[in-house]
Amino acid sequence: MEPIIEVKDLSKVFKSEGILVEALQKINLKIHKGEIYGIIGMSGAGKSTLVRCLNYLEKPTEGTVLVEAEDLGKLAERELRQKRSEISMIFQHFNLLMQKKVIDNIAFPLLIQGVRKKEARKRAAELLKTVGLSDKADAYPAQLSGGQKQRVAIARALAPNPKILLCDEATSALDPQTTESILELLKEINHKYGITIVIITHEMAVVRKICTHVAIVEKGRIIEQGNMTDIFNHPKSKKARELIIGHREEELWTGETRQRDRLEKTDKLRIVFSENSAFEPVIANMVLQFGIPVNILKADTKNVGGVAKGEMILGIPKERNIQLEMKAYLAAHGLEIEEVTDDDME
Repeated sequence: MEPIIEVKDLSKVFKSEGILVEALQKINLKIHKGEIYGIIGMSGAGKSTLVRCLNYLEKPTEGTVLVEAEDLGKLAERELRQKRSEISMIFQHFNLLMQKKVIDNIAFPLLIQGVRKKEARKRAAELLKTVGLSDKADAYPAQLSGGQKQRVAIARALAPNPKILLCDEATSALDPQTTESILELLKEINHKYGITIVIITHEMAVVRKICTHVAIVEKGRIIEQGNMTDIFNHPKSKKARELIIGHREEELWTGETRQRDRLEKTDKLRIVFSENSAFEPVIANMVLQFGIPVNILKADTKNVGGVAKGEMILGIPKERNIQLEMKAYLAAHGLEIEEVTDDDME
């Protein structure tokens, strides 16, 4: 299948104070229609320069960029502007027009193209519904949260019906929960409209969450590229392993923090074993059924002739409905239950 974007031997050199800086060196890349393609690297790796070369906002020093088999370097300025209308872009800091209402921000690129204001606003209203902000049409950007601003920026990018959406660190300014919702929105857009999405990021979590394919950039070169799952499970380069190990360590740290927070928000419950089979994992089965961990704060149980004897003190969630369901579960399995306080633990 013909790629929608193909980069051949692309290099970009900047001149700064008489010094030549090679931002990109001999980049070769193929991105196919409908993919969500991640380009990942640390700050200064060259990934943002690369994404700007994909729509010729930066003209390569050497090499070729083909979009739908058209060489952008051979297009006249007017033809290039027309081609760029098929390649939208969203940025880390949203770049909204602060003096214009949300609906007019979204309609703006259509007005530039000569679309009548009534039709442009109608399209903007449809896109506000797509990004879940129909009630914010008459708000100004200053009245929105960061996540809402990015949703407006995404709606604006979709206004001209692009075939390709370039996202340059689009979630870097957002908190983790908002990032998650924006990535879900991008996945929905990819699925609904078939738009090819290219995501520039330094976060492996973003790549793992959304991307089908990935290229890893280091010092202006692509050091590894391919199917995201293959690279994540079997990284070949040192940099890929560093990014993946760092992501897994962060994931572990986040999980431990959440677990710690969860345990701090618990009530204590004493359960008494008297007639249960010592071989029946009642607590483990309860955790599996509810999908909520409990903390065993104290245990004094013995196997007496195949029957569990003794007591256990659990830390269970404070949510009343969950407590009632857990207590009902334990009682149904023949356990005696009573609530305890911190004084009882001393």
